[in-house]
Amino acid sequence: MSKKRKIVVLSCMIALLAVTAVFNFVLTTGTASTPDDSQVVSSANYFTQYRSERLTTRNEELLQLDDIIETAATDSPERAEALSMKIEITEMTEKELLLENLIKAYGFEDAVVVMGLESNNINVITKSEELTTDDAIIIYTIIAEETGTSPENVKIIPIS
Repeated sequence: MSKKRKIVVLSCMIALLAVTAVFNFVLTTGTASTPDDSQVVSSANYFTQYRSERLTTRNEELLQLDDIIETAATDSPERAEALSMKIEITEMTEKELLLENLIKAYGFEDAVVVMGLESNNINVITKSEELTTDDAIIIYTIIAEETGTSPENVKIIPIS
């Protein structure tokens, strides 16, 4: 298999992992009209589960990129692309963790930040009963100051 084909296959696998994470989120956070203990446990576990899945996915991506870097010739464009993608994933992970910690520092119980590799969109999932306008402004301000992303590219999703 050619190296370009490997990169395309790797990219497709990463996209499928992202879609799987979204479907997992949608299916595990179904809402009912009256909250019960199972919903509380589900939302409490959501943040831990998401972080675990994100860590596993990112580690797999980095291992695949390491494999491409090791097998590709030193001057090859595939190696350069894999190196830049690895750096981009690492920077994105660090930025997500920073934003999550900043949001929690402002008084939110928990938060998960999801940044797109191919887009400027940022999704923020916060653990809160109700998201007030002031809360949204605080989150938008944190995101804008740290990333320079405009508010129309930020989506805030409260989970109780």
